[in-house]
Amino acid sequence: MVLIDRDARALDALGESLTNDALLIQADLADADATKAAIAQIDAGSNPVDTLIHNAAILRPEPFADVSHDMFRATLDVGIQAGFMLAQTVWPQMLDRGGALIFVSSQSGIKGFADETAYCAAKHALEGLSKCLALEAEGRDVVSCTITPGMAMNTPMSEQNYPPALKQKWVLPDLLAPAFLHIARSRDPAYSGERLNAWDISELHRSAS
Repeated sequence: MVLIDRDARALDALGESLTNDALLIQADLADADATKAAIAQIDAGSNPVDTLIHNAAILRPEPFADVSHDMFRATLDVGIQAGFMLAQTVWPQMLDRGGALIFVSSQSGIKGFADETAYCAAKHALEGLSKCLALEAEGRDVVSCTITPGMAMNTPMSEQNYPPALKQKWVLPDLLAPAFLHIARSRDPAYSGERLNAWDISELHRSAS
């Protein structure tokens, strides 16, 4: 397992809670050079990656007129540039061995929202990237899909942006883990090129167990 995060202290705390070995990499995915350095540590050639989950994002709601170029650029760099770079790194091995590319999207990937121009642009781009990779990997035991939480989630980003009504019904992100695990294990070709709902898939597998 390889985990990449900008917050070194959060990474260390997570590492202490894990029961299996994991490579923890502190990197700001808004920085292409830092992303390249993180990729170099992964060494996907010697240790092929079976599953890539790209979940990094920046959401800073503000009117379009107030969005700085730096903020717009950082939002796209984290949301789509890093997704592109990480996916391209594992792509050759996945075509040979199979694998799953899971890009975390949201309603902002198919709809527009006021004050979310940068975030919506990044998520729309991620949807397009996933669909293209699904077509290129057809018949190669590689699934490329986007996935939306399907439920309000309790995360630092949500803490900053959710209205009180959503905070009253949010759930912990680990409740969505069964969906990611199922996609990674099954590599069901029916999922490739699709937008999936993590909550619905997770609930289905909880009811079946």
